[in-house]
Amino acid sequence: MNFKLQTSNFKLPFPLGFTLLEVMIAVAIIAIAFMAVLGSQSQGLSLSGESRFNRTAALLAQGKMAEIEAVKDRGDLNSDSGDFGEEFPGYTWQLSVNEVLFDGAEKISNRLKQIDLEVFWGADEFYQYRLRLYRFFP
Repeated sequence: MNFKLQTSNFKLPFPLGFTLLEVMIAVAIIAIAFMAVLGSQSQGLSLSGESRFNRTAALLAQGKMAEIEAVKDRGDLNSDSGDFGEEFPGYTWQLSVNEVLFDGAEKISNRLKQIDLEVFWGADEFYQYRLRLYRFFP
């Protein structure tokens, strides 16, 4: 018994598979979407670090301002700078105290102080938090 397999000339009306151009376009679209996702992740991490600094710096500045408000004598209040110790490494502060002058109100002007507090963190003090207080000494 001899069986002979016959092949037909049957052809599909459409080609099977993808062309090289279609594959390249699909890969390009996937790469662009992937880069967008990675960019969002990177930006999220950066914003997280900045948010952590703003939260910590606000609390540290509030504590330092509470120390400044506890000073009773205006002669004891001077410009200064320092750090927050080992608990907050890399965080530094700078305090500047200035007289506030008003024309025609010399009696009050020497009792009013402008107090500026700056909290810094990071290489080259990249992150900065500023707080200003006006204090009247009776």
